[in-house]
Amino acid sequence: MRAALWLVALFAVAVAVALFAGNNQAAVTLFWPPYRVDLSLNLVLLLVIGLFVLIHLALRGLAAVFSLPTQARRWRAQQKERAMYAALMDSLAHLLAGRFIRATRSADSALQQEKGLDMLVNELGADSGHAPQRAVQLRALAHLLAAESAHALQNRALRDQHLEQALQQPMQRQVVELREGIELRAARWALDDREPAAALARLGQLPMGVARRTLALRLRLRAARLANQTRDALETARLLSKHGAFSAPATKSIVRGLALELLNAAHDPQQMLRAWSILDPAERAMPEIAVQAASRLLMLGGDATQARQWAGPAWDEFVRAESALAEDLQVRLVQTLERSMDTLDAAWLGRLEEGLQARPRDAKLQYVAGMACLKRQLWGKAQQLLSQAVLGLKDAGLQRRAWRALAQLAEERGDTAAAQQAYRRLAES
Repeated sequence: MRAALWLVALFAVAVAVALFAGNNQAAVTLFWPPYRVDLSLNLVLLLVIGLFVLIHLALRGLAAVFSLPTQARRWRAQQKERAMYAALMDSLAHLLAGRFIRATRSADSALQQEKGLDMLVNELGADSGHAPQRAVQLRALAHLLAAESAHALQNRALRDQHLEQALQQPMQRQVVELREGIELRAARWALDDREPAAALARLGQLPMGVARRTLALRLRLRAARLANQTRDALETARLLSKHGAFSAPATKSIVRGLALELLNAAHDPQQMLRAWSILDPAERAMPEIAVQAASRLLMLGGDATQARQWAGPAWDEFVRAESALAEDLQVRLVQTLERSMDTLDAAWLGRLEEGLQARPRDAKLQYVAGMACLKRQLWGKAQQLLSQAVLGLKDAGLQRRAWRALAQLAEERGDTAAAQQAYRRLAES
């Protein structure tokens, strides 16, 4: 449509010119004494137009001639810029290929090319076509590549030199994100050097939004674990879990390991209570954590009732018909409950009875119920349960304690033969 309109306009102009020139009888007379020149108006108009075009072309030609030095400098600037970007790409390619010395040389070459380009840009000004803010970004990126290569070569002095030069670049809008990336890389280098304090200091200087990114949280988790800051590491692992940084099994494993470290770091009942209060309800419900917390509290001389309360979720999982608890965890749970038998209340006796009814053939349940009956001086029931349990127990420690209890029961009954047989089996186990 646009082309059609232009064509119609061109025909209209042609018709107007034809009408004007075809019937134009005007003339222009030039007097130059003693001469007289008569020219038609059409010819004069054509000569004026031709003269205008000739002057315009002459001016354009003169401008092109006088701009040749500027064009030459601009061409040199373009060549240097192309060489600079080529060296930067070569540095990145060598770094990815593991050629760290070549990567460092290419990065240095890019920096040298940028210096020469900067001088030409100062001469040409805005006519160079080179953006100054991109030059700052390129310098920072080249220093980062050189520092990364030096880190791979374990040249810490050269790495720190390039790192400082990269961080000294002017804080322009285009360089802000690159500077944040440099800080994150510096934190990772500190972790590689086994310097968690330096890594945490780097991460602490980041803005709040950057510090909550997944990459920054991963680095903080590693640094906190290296620095034995278990509480901070646990909080960071929770944030990573919310961000979906790990799969569900991996998240559960990491959180469980950190929670166990936090519990094992307690050295008295008060510290143990504080460590337990830090855990989330979902973490407290993990059987491994519940059993470890209860066992650790009893080991530190804490309240046995509190320990049994903590072990409650693990016990509920243990007495289910299709329990998923590992064998060693079941043994630890039984040992924990055995250490708290002196203060076993009626509620827990009922839970033991319910568990035994749910799984009557489980040797570990028979054992813990028999030991509870032994503490309550229910000799006959204890004798029955322990006699059944000792034949099915796989753990050597539980089996020895069961034989010892049977020997004590036989002595209480005055059955010397049974007591001797129990002691003999105890010595053999």
